[in-house]
Amino acid sequence: MDDLHDTDSALAYGGGILRGERVRLRATTDADLDPLVDWWRRDDSAVLQQGGVQHRPVASVREMFQAWSRNDSAGGAGFSVDDEDGHLIGHATLWGGSLPARVATFAIILGPDAVGRGYGTDATRTMLRYAFDELGLHKVELRVWAFNTRAIRAYEKAGFVREGLRRAVAFHGGRFHDEVLMGVLAEEFAANR
Repeated sequence: MDDLHDTDSALAYGGGILRGERVRLRATTDADLDPLVDWWRRDDSAVLQQGGVQHRPVASVREMFQAWSRNDSAGGAGFSVDDEDGHLIGHATLWGGSLPARVATFAIILGPDAVGRGYGTDATRTMLRYAFDELGLHKVELRVWAFNTRAIRAYEKAGFVREGLRRAVAFHGGRFHDEVLMGVLAEEFAANR
């Protein structure tokens, strides 16, 4: 974290905490909800985000994104993710980071046009910086299906390490798949900035 020693340094910190190299995190608006819901409900995204490809009602998914984005608890936060041109490309959230453990769970979804372009890694790093520097979290963890190798690489680039494996906990394509448990501690993230 930057040293806040005067007004200018405090303003610089505040102006940059939600900005990555290429992305900006911001409050989720009603206008964001339709594309976010569409991305979540896509069959190809569902296999990466959920334990099963099944369509939840639109209203239910809207409520989920609204709940993730309320930002009314000390141990969590949710933001829409914009690219460098100000276009919505995804959503990132943290939840469950309350005292005493201060360990939050992280999740992110990107729209199909943003995948594979480095936005996920940048948004993840930005959320981690926010988690540790602003929310005071000690650890951020996540779960990802073992077959989602693209996401695992992005998480590793952002600073996450593999901590464990939940064997055969997802059923897709007629067989069971593993789930990878990953995490990063505040001091590990700070050491790799």
